[in-house]
Amino acid sequence: MNRLLLVAGPCVIETEEITFQIADAMRLIAEKYDLDYYFKASFDKANRTSIDSYRGPGLEKGLEILSEVKRKYGLRITTDIHEPWQANEVAKVADIIQIPAFLCRQTDLVVSAAKTGKTVNVKKAQFLAPWDMKNVVRKIEDAGNSKIILCERGTCFGYNSLVVDMTSFCEMKKFGYPVMMDATHSVQKPGGNGTATGGNRNYVEPLAKAAIAAGADALFFEVHPDPDHALSDGPNMVKLDEFENMLERIIKVYKAVH
Repeated sequence: MNRLLLVAGPCVIETEEITFQIADAMRLIAEKYDLDYYFKASFDKANRTSIDSYRGPGLEKGLEILSEVKRKYGLRITTDIHEPWQANEVAKVADIIQIPAFLCRQTDLVVSAAKTGKTVNVKKAQFLAPWDMKNVVRKIEDAGNSKIILCERGTCFGYNSLVVDMTSFCEMKKFGYPVMMDATHSVQKPGGNGTATGGNRNYVEPLAKAAIAAGADALFFEVHPDPDHALSDGPNMVKLDEFENMLERIIKVYKAVH
């Protein structure tokens, strides 16, 4: 890979205004640094900690907004699915279909995404060893799809904590597909705030740099203009107006090792 593959956007679609603000800012950054960029936002956060947590606008409205992002800003789209029936609908808009970490072993879900013919980005579950992702890869390949990205997002380490094993990138690259680092979800403290997930965005940059140095081919970030007031995953998201400077430093590491 000569160009850094970057997936970035808000955790969840909140309003059209915020979504378009992030998309426009990311478009300019991607053009400036010649990135292989995909805009990411979820239409539904189906695995929120609390029943009272905001989930998103839903499939129909969410895809409508993502379609507008594609039309208005010329961006390619990434979003996640949680149920097999969603795959074909999402494939009408998304260029990459993302499989959430907790669901990466759900055969019907993975196969439904694979059968769309779209690139499938599978996040490694927090409870899986990196070499166990070979079984997920086989499910996608057996469905006739070889457009695969594997994504590291940390491993459970005791209660409410994640760690990133940097050898994971070496292990998963043995399968012959690009490996992505989810730098923002890797700093989560799942359920750490009682009724919400906690985290520490201060560790996003060093983890991203370390992952690139260890062999990661791609990076995933969640960004927001006001993370402290975001409706999902605020503690982990990078502030939009700080993202470019952080990314510029990370790109220096990428250029040094690729």
